Amino acid sequence: MSLLITDECINCDVCEPECPNGAISQGEEIYQIDPNLCTECVGHFETSQCVEVCPVDCIIPDPEHRESKDQLQQKYLALTKPAA
Repeated sequence: MSLLITDECINCDVCEPECPNGAISQGEEIYQIDPNLCTECVGHFETSQCVEVCPVDCIIPDPEHRESKDQLQQKYLALTKPAA
């Protein structure tokens, strides 16, 4: 499943540069994660990099976007597929 940044976010700016898919961006009040781009770092790393660096543990699985590891892998392949 995609990840979600909760309202406990302190806008510390450490998660955004860690995302290999560019899924994290500054929202109106806190950072947000685009579920269409988030693969939980499947295909890139063993663990979700944003979760690893978050100092307040405000990044959780998004209950609105449940995906299996296989689905995340397929999303990763689609996102990294070279343009034809």
